[in-house]
Amino acid sequence: MAEAQSATSAAARTLPLPDEVALVLQGGGALGSYQAGVYQALGEAAIAVDRVAGISIGAVNAAIIAGNPPERRCERLKQFWDGVTAWLPSFPIWPDDNLREFLHEWSAGHVAMFGVPGFFTPRLVPPMLGAPGTPQALSFYDSSPLVETLDALIDWDLLNDGPVRLSVGAVDVESGNFEYFDTRGPKARRIDARHIMASGALPPGLPPIEIDGRWYWDGGIVSNTPLSYVLDTQVGDMLVFQVDLFPAASTFPHTIMDVVAREKEIRFSSRTRQVSDQLMKLRGEREVIRKVLAKLPPDMAADPDVACLAELAREYSVNVVQLIYRANAWEGGSRDYEFSARTMAEHWAAGKAAVAETMTRSELITRNIVDGKTAAFDLVNNR
Repeated sequence: MAEAQSATSAAARTLPLPDEVALVLQGGGALGSYQAGVYQALGEAAIAVDRVAGISIGAVNAAIIAGNPPERRCERLKQFWDGVTAWLPSFPIWPDDNLREFLHEWSAGHVAMFGVPGFFTPRLVPPMLGAPGTPQALSFYDSSPLVETLDALIDWDLLNDGPVRLSVGAVDVESGNFEYFDTRGPKARRIDARHIMASGALPPGLPPIEIDGRWYWDGGIVSNTPLSYVLDTQVGDMLVFQVDLFPAASTFPHTIMDVVAREKEIRFSSRTRQVSDQLMKLRGEREVIRKVLAKLPPDMAADPDVACLAELAREYSVNVVQLIYRANAWEGGSRDYEFSARTMAEHWAAGKAAVAETMTRSELITRNIVDGKTAAFDLVNNR
């Protein structure tokens, strides 16, 4: 591990950073400590993040990053993840995957029964007996403990007015429309704990969150990654670290638990590579338009239609580095709500290792940044 960190730091010293570095965090519950490990490794590599965008647990991690000074961010992330995982008993590591999977599922079952302190707790009265239209009737768990947790870990003034731009996504329950809460841009608004909780209010487990008379659910219902939004609101050359918690591609399932896990991977992966492919296609089309416009006589530049087309073809370069968590053999369909301390630590370490492996091949990214080109990279070897 020391050699990997040394390689990461050495590579980062030669990595030229563009106008903006963005960290894009997918939803995935207990898997979110992988994202914390990625952020820690980026910090150790002296890669400063200018913008964070997240969905669900990614919104929680993003808010902690944006709402703390650089020297406190990893400490606060660790405080959050220690708080939501330390209460489960820690079992010894067993070499047998079947036994490890049993312990993994036991921990997840414990969460399902008793919730997660500082995050969510089960309702004493089943929602079927709750008064219609109330939060008690709309969810199995109460997420109000998360308010105190977020308030304790986040400086909301720094989050809203500080140097790091934050964007989190949620879904309007009644209209079905996706909405981003953003601290910058034309639709900027002041963000507090409600917006972060709305982004992670996954039904029917957690209740919808009310903001300004509207009710919101987890953004992952529509899209589990904010990559498209970040690219749509790009204001300069950008380097994006896209951190996904569910892979789109995986092996064929062999058991019913494999089926549950694979279905969840497909549903929540949000086709990161598809977004990247669309990005490359659009960039190629714009390049062709610019080449055609360059061949026009100079006196046509003032033509309104030509000017409009030139504006549509204008773009900044972007390089997307994909970091995708790939589960161990013993992690089944409940991996996103297995909040044990041991598993959290393993996810965190996996995030750090993914950055280290990526940075050992950073010359590919460097070349693109220097040349002002656009590309997407997945430089971590598949397991």
